[in-house]
Amino acid sequence: MKLRMSFASAAAIAAALFCGTAAAAPQHKLGAGLTMYFQMGGSPGDASTLPRELGAKAAAKALGVRLISQYSDWQPEKMIEQFRQAIAAGPQCAEIMGHPGNAAFAPLVSKAEAQGMVVTAGNVPLPKLEAKYRTNGFGYVGTYLVQGGETTAAAMVKAGHLKPGDEALEYGVFAEGIRGESDEGLVMGLKKAGLKVYKLNISNAVNADPALSVPILVAFIERHPKLKAIGTQQGLVTSFIPKALQEAGKKPGQIVVGGIDLAPTTIAGVKSGYIAATLNQQLYMQGFLPVVQCVLTKRFDLEGMNVNTAAGTDDKALLDKIEPLIKKGYY
Repeated sequence: MKLRMSFASAAAIAAALFCGTAAAAPQHKLGAGLTMYFQMGGSPGDASTLPRELGAKAAAKALGVRLISQYSDWQPEKMIEQFRQAIAAGPQCAEIMGHPGNAAFAPLVSKAEAQGMVVTAGNVPLPKLEAKYRTNGFGYVGTYLVQGGETTAAAMVKAGHLKPGDEALEYGVFAEGIRGESDEGLVMGLKKAGLKVYKLNISNAVNADPALSVPILVAFIERHPKLKAIGTQQGLVTSFIPKALQEAGKKPGQIVVGGIDLAPTTIAGVKSGYIAATLNQQLYMQGFLPVVQCVLTKRFDLEGMNVNTAAGTDDKALLDKIEPLIKKGYY
């Protein structure tokens, strides 16, 4: 049976593990002797990667797991190559990001499973591989993508009092298969509210250097003077939308913006009114729980857990409340 866990239940398991290991010598920790390769996402320390790094490192330290971090600048081909490197190294566990898709990962996961490696996914799901290898510990920790996009759209419509016929842009990773489902969900949500939605694909170049999104967005805004909203589910692109609006001569609230993640410039954008709402993926959990998955499966043969980390969207009021934790890297 597929194990779907709330944050409370996942936290309870983690707490139980730590209670059993906190007083023990390091060599007696449940994860002692285990090595895990972990795909973190972007680059070390960037706002969409840091909370995941901190979560993974905290869990690894508490459980005694040796953690090998990998960074891909969100490039799917790099993720595939990194997984090849992990398989060659022969660790007990690996966390992979699903951006390349089921088909691209399938032969490599099969090889890793044959070696006895626990493989699990984070940030972007791999549902076919999860279904095939769930009993071996293949799970998923991250946002339920379509649902996350729809949640962001609903927050945008509510915050901006958007109405049927209003024009909106969804600037997303539509060419990236499963990962693009989050942006498709946002499109669906806006269309459900009656908006006219333009779709613009984020290129690999913009994924690697989100600052390149600014002139693209400025040009789009200038070509569409009736534009009322901009949405995206790319975290670092979200952080550059306020700059694009400023360069296009727009004041806060003239164009309603919905995005994702909590980069410092995104937080500033929410506070200034340039961003109406941002989907909170709770990235710390996306780092923490896959390490727990590794230990649970290796020590107790537990199946893969499937955890939706996106609790909802944050606005200015919520950010004021959790900002101290954001600055410490817990979101």
